[in-house]
Amino acid sequence: MSRRLGVIMDAVEHIKGYKDTTVGLLREAQKRGYEIDYLEIADLELRNQDLMAHARPLEIQASDQAWYRLGTAREIAVCELDVILMRKDPPFNMNYIYTTYLLEHAERAGVLVVNKPSSLRDANEKLFATWFPECTPPTLVTCRQAALRAFLEKHEDIVVKPLDGMGGASIFRVTKDDPNRNVIFETMTDYEQRFMMAQRYLPAIRDGDKRILMIDGQPVPYAVARIPAPGETRGNLAAGGRAVPQALSESDRRICTAVGPTLRDKGLLFVGLDVIGDALTEINVTSPTGMRELETAGHRDIAGRLFEAIEQRIGR
Repeated sequence: MSRRLGVIMDAVEHIKGYKDTTVGLLREAQKRGYEIDYLEIADLELRNQDLMAHARPLEIQASDQAWYRLGTAREIAVCELDVILMRKDPPFNMNYIYTTYLLEHAERAGVLVVNKPSSLRDANEKLFATWFPECTPPTLVTCRQAALRAFLEKHEDIVVKPLDGMGGASIFRVTKDDPNRNVIFETMTDYEQRFMMAQRYLPAIRDGDKRILMIDGQPVPYAVARIPAPGETRGNLAAGGRAVPQALSESDRRICTAVGPTLRDKGLLFVGLDVIGDALTEINVTSPTGMRELETAGHRDIAGRLFEAIEQRIGR
């Protein structure tokens, strides 16, 4: 009997098939015989205790350019699915949070949701890293500008970022003598009305911001080092960084060992750790990427490993 998989993602017409991790995962699902239903967040609908969806059958094509074919939309009961891949990109806003509540109804009906909805809700991608202080650089989360100024005075060179950003958006490097430091702090905290994060600047960013993929608490043996473009502090690929696959270092494996059991306990099957030098800076749980860059370098078992973990849970 075939399995059914639902994928919640952004609009398919905006997805670049040659680089998108979700497309790679769906290719693996189709190869394994899954019937795939595509939906966006707005397609979910809760009627009393029954979670329904306006879904369209999705067929993955061989071409990375014209990578998908959609069938006719029809209503399905979400409990008919075996697995849901929750691959909606941030922003992590209230609508995203409401979606995690809806997906808990799918869980109650026996559907495996990857990643677990309550953990998507709880594990903020910036703050979750602070659960592992032995792995992280000096970090401050605050609304207060005086606290930010004191942190900058102590460390002299820092990075500040919003708690709800992605792709390197609104990340600033601030030095002790930066004439714009106060206006950056004012803007980032919305005049002390919004929390933000500051971390000590890590010079190792010149060698890349490493993305380590974790599957069921275990690391993929190779990371993607995202090398900043000339004149940039950010290594994010969305900010112009260059992807360079490399084997995990001893310090990378130490971080994975520290973080892995918690990921497994929280039902976070597919996660991306961001590491600069020997320090953990973020834990990406919503829709981690980097798989396709590793596949290009010949490491092609990643999606297969994830589906092995999925199928252990659904009893295939």
